[in-house]
Amino acid sequence: MSLLNVYLHECILSYGHTAARVNDKLCTWKRHKFFVVFLDRISNLRSSVMVWCKSRCVTTLLLLIITAGFVTGGFELRHVFFYGGCGFTVMRCMSFALENCDRKEGNLSFLELLKYNFYLPFFYFGPVMTFDRFYLQANIPSLIRKEREMWNLSIQALINLAAILVVDVLFHFLYILTIPSDVKLLKHLSDWALIGLAYINLVYDWVKASVMFGVINTVSRLDHLDPPQPPKCITKLYVFSETHFDRGINDWLCKYVYNYLGGKHDNALEELTATLCTYGVTLLWLGPGWVVLLWAFLNCFGLNLELWVTTFFSMEPFVSIEMSMSAAMSRRIRALFNTFNYWAIVLFNILALNSLDFAKMVAKRLFLKGFPLTTVMVMFVTYCLVQLIKESERRQALIDDPDPIPPPPPAPPAGDPPQAADGAATAPPPPLDPSKEKAE
Repeated sequence: MSLLNVYLHECILSYGHTAARVNDKLCTWKRHKFFVVFLDRISNLRSSVMVWCKSRCVTTLLLLIITAGFVTGGFELRHVFFYGGCGFTVMRCMSFALENCDRKEGNLSFLELLKYNFYLPFFYFGPVMTFDRFYLQANIPSLIRKEREMWNLSIQALINLAAILVVDVLFHFLYILTIPSDVKLLKHLSDWALIGLAYINLVYDWVKASVMFGVINTVSRLDHLDPPQPPKCITKLYVFSETHFDRGINDWLCKYVYNYLGGKHDNALEELTATLCTYGVTLLWLGPGWVVLLWAFLNCFGLNLELWVTTFFSMEPFVSIEMSMSAAMSRRIRALFNTFNYWAIVLFNILALNSLDFAKMVAKRLFLKGFPLTTVMVMFVTYCLVQLIKESERRQALIDDPDPIPPPPPAPPAGDPPQAADGAATAPPPPLDPSKEKAE
């Protein structure tokens, strides 16, 4: 949104190394009072179409500013701070404006926007909380700590510190990120070493995200907030619908784009429209490029393919066949499909994290040059892994949402004949929910 104008002019000037240069580059912009007044007008917008149009224009302006050399020199991480702060500011301002559009009476306060956007733990690196969640949690009248909450926060802080040290050691001594860029070295690696390197790269990226969000979440929980949790481990991702490395951005996209356009996600055309728009927004936010475009297309195709396959097998006679199977047999058949899904997710995300050449080399070794020995062995190990994950998820689902125990039959009155009591005692139990039995 145009709120970013204030942020670009004010926050970047805080960097003392480049104050004069940025001021020269932005000399055509008006002074601060104008932007504060204009920002207040933007916060009162009641048209979601205007919100989306202005936010896309500002995102494009942000990309042009970065590529045009506005943010150069200075300390090493300044580019990261600038891009991270500006990018998340756009998403937070859009969330505020869209929530304001949904209000039936009155407008949200301008001070609420300032509190929401400039909350320091979330400012540079996220995670992004939608405004409705932040507003409810930040305006709780009575703040009470749960039992042993401070102890749990202290333990979590120590775990985060240990994880930071582990990541630092991995980064400086194992060369996980530099090896995929050396094509000559990769050609001398065995199939298993190359496939393991691809998997470790994704795990390492997940660890970095988990550590960063873990530290931020620990600090924000001291302020009685409940932020989005760290991303799900890459080892447990076997469906595209759960593949994300930032739960905050995923929740934001689902709330304002994916679920809004997709409805109940049972229509193929609506799902295709929702996924195209979702990855279109992601593409513009990450910065258009051939690698990002290819990554978005492949993940969009994988997500829609899941829906098409699910819709096809939800018809007869497949539903009746699955209900006649045991839960274990149903899990084995589903795990067979999820095995290929798992490696599609790995290859599609390696493309964005490393390079296209590295992803092509891993795919050739896994499916062409390594066939049949390497391919069969890797798929079998992955198949067993997916089964273990599905079984653990099934057990956790039964713990979180167990089947209620039916109440005992009422005692018969004293004057009733004994046959009524016998009939009540032999009444069949209520049928179990098949979805609980399958736990899928």
